[in-house]
Amino acid sequence: MISKKLEDAINYQINRELFSEYYYLSMASYFNSVGLSGFENFFLVQVEEERFHAMKMYKFLNEKGGKVTLQAIEEPTTEFQSPLEVFKLAYTHEKLVSKLINELMDLAIKENDHAAKNHLNWFVDEQVEEEDSMDTIVNKLKLIDGEGYGLLMLDKELGQRIFTPPAK
Repeated sequence: MISKKLEDAINYQINRELFSEYYYLSMASYFNSVGLSGFENFFLVQVEEERFHAMKMYKFLNEKGGKVTLQAIEEPTTEFQSPLEVFKLAYTHEKLVSKLINELMDLAIKENDHAAKNHLNWFVDEQVEEEDSMDTIVNKLKLIDGEGYGLLMLDKELGQRIFTPPAK
């Protein structure tokens, strides 16, 4: 059985993961509207990853005897000025998600819930990758000044990304 405090915190995190899915879908839509299908693909893969994260939390909470309580998802930003702005926002967002995951881990430790700590370890590791991915692309966009042939080459590179659900 899971504590009510941890159940509430995981429900909040499920909401945050679903918001991330929604936020990244908005970013994908922006890239579609400016004709950068590789960048769009990158964020469509992010959408699938965030859904996977939410469902991983959903499944865990159910397995621990908790009750999933879905909450309203806030409206994401829909207007962007440039690819660099989008990736800076995504990087900032991933840092926020890392903070939330760390707070969840702190609560699991405080509640002495070993199963939750084990479950959250995967998310801690995942957030290192998520932040690095966004930061790497921010830096590439800065190097190419976010335009020209460099932008088109990066668009082609990002178009190759696929979603592969992680092994358990």
